[in-house]
Amino acid sequence: MPITTLSSRELNQDVSRAKKAAKNGPVIITDRGKPAHVLLSIEEYRRITGQRRSIADALAMPSAAGVAFEAPRIELDISPADFS
Repeated sequence: MPITTLSSRELNQDVSRAKKAAKNGPVIITDRGKPAHVLLSIEEYRRITGQRRSIADALAMPSAAGVAFEAPRIELDISPADFS
């Protein structure tokens, strides 16, 4: 996994380069020559943090616009509380 290093100035001048590089590995962003931030792809971030995408997150993504989803309805048998 290649690690790319960009200065803050380079990042500001070419954000698309940083985003492309993050697909292949972490991008270290320096501030005055010292590492200050790390840019990761969302997949790598989730892998590192152990986060899993919820169904709500997946359906909120623009690429899910054509996905049909209807939550099943449930019937609850609710009886009144007995306070006697």
